[in-house]
Amino acid sequence: MDEVINENFWRRCGSCKKEIKYGAFYQACSVSSCRKLIFCSVTCWDVHVPVMNHKSAYAEERVAPQKQQLLAQSISQGAALTTERAARRILIQTPKVPNEQEANADDILIVASKLKSFVKSKYDMNTSASVFERLSDIVRRTTADACERAGADGRKTVMDRDFE
Repeated sequence: MDEVINENFWRRCGSCKKEIKYGAFYQACSVSSCRKLIFCSVTCWDVHVPVMNHKSAYAEERVAPQKQQLLAQSISQGAALTTERAARRILIQTPKVPNEQEANADDILIVASKLKSFVKSKYDMNTSASVFERLSDIVRRTTADACERAGADGRKTVMDRDFE
């Protein structure tokens, strides 16, 4: 694993994110699951105890390694040294989005509740569910014709006069 060597500091505090310099004293948690967390002071260590819900824990004072010591250790282990973290490349698989004509081809363009109440109140009849698909097709065709008329007039706005 490539180890990142920072020029100015060893690591950051787990609570306040202050820099912990090479060779400086720091606090580590005594709980084995928290070994990777380090803290710049006992106060910062104390902040993490209730969050992690430790039953019995104490802060262990340690000394951060010197930069030269860390470099020598990395070289002896054969680890590649870098001064900057390599940029991660994250590939996102985006689902194929159909174009709007394909997406709208099956959409119901009629407000079912409004049409049902209109037909019931005006004609005292019920409305079949298949009516909405058929009416949506009629609306699509009529709208396409109106858009062609507006385009022929050089407009980008469809108006009521474009519908016959």
